[in-house]
Amino acid sequence: MASEFELIGRYFSPATHQTRLAGGDDAALLEPRPGFALAVSTDMLVEGVHFLPGTDPEALGHKALAVNLSDLAAMGAEPRWVFLALALPAADEAWVAAFSRGLLQLASAHGVDLAGGDTTRGPRNLCLTIVGEVPVGHALRRDRARAGHDVWLSGVTGEAAAGLAMAKGTLALPPVDAVRCLERLHRPQPRVALGRALAGIAAAAIDVSDGLLADAGHIAERADVAIVIDAVRLPVSSALATLPESDRFAATVAGGDDYELCFTAEPAQRDAVQAAAATAGTPVTRIGRCEGGSGVHVLDRSGTERRLQSAGFDHFR
Repeated sequence: MASEFELIGRYFSPATHQTRLAGGDDAALLEPRPGFALAVSTDMLVEGVHFLPGTDPEALGHKALAVNLSDLAAMGAEPRWVFLALALPAADEAWVAAFSRGLLQLASAHGVDLAGGDTTRGPRNLCLTIVGEVPVGHALRRDRARAGHDVWLSGVTGEAAAGLAMAKGTLALPPVDAVRCLERLHRPQPRVALGRALAGIAAAAIDVSDGLLADAGHIAERADVAIVIDAVRLPVSSALATLPESDRFAATVAGGDDYELCFTAEPAQRDAVQAAAATAGTPVTRIGRCEGGSGVHVLDRSGTERRLQSAGFDHFR
């Protein structure tokens, strides 16, 4: 059985390209570029909470990094370094090799250095800390939404929630739709290019990890505004077409794990937003507006508010 340091040397010591010192010492040495602020985020994925036992380790490596990249996307930041703290019940080299492959392939695609971390024995737990850069004064911040702003959404939501229901055996979809939803669940594509393109154009942003209503609510709370979403404007995935309308709606507004971006911008920036989306190759939809007040409100065509029992995922509810 491989030792801790053999695992690190074999699977988590790739060549780095933008790090003064990575691995082998007590700390890494990073050199941020002049004129940039550092954006730092940490996410933890715990087996049985964030992913099901038996999840494909290569897909899990991809997702572990993708959710961190998504946090930087929501700040308009360019990802540069990532640190991995990994707890494993045993030194299963086949599992580690596949996990490493998924993580490092995505890191390479986004130009991210794996700059250090730690391993230990314990229940399977993945904790990544990602560091990026954003030009000073251009970060997208939740507290910068204002009454009168448009509210936008990238891509579509609800597919990963359907994929999770399938993985749990509570939902069946036609084969083509099933493949799409499971791919969205296991291999989300973080909207890094869109986030960077929106820096200096959008005002506030958040990645949709716990559900559109829950995450839009964080913007509303931080900025002290009400977010009003027009249900008829919400993009709905064709992969959910066979679901009853109420289930499609619930997945779209309360389903998590899609890692799309919800963001606000002044109406005068509509053309700039569309141009940024085209540059990033990511479709966006204007789904509502910010108003005076509080909370998130979804209105149907008649202006009546639609309500759900749950607005999204919460670890302690």
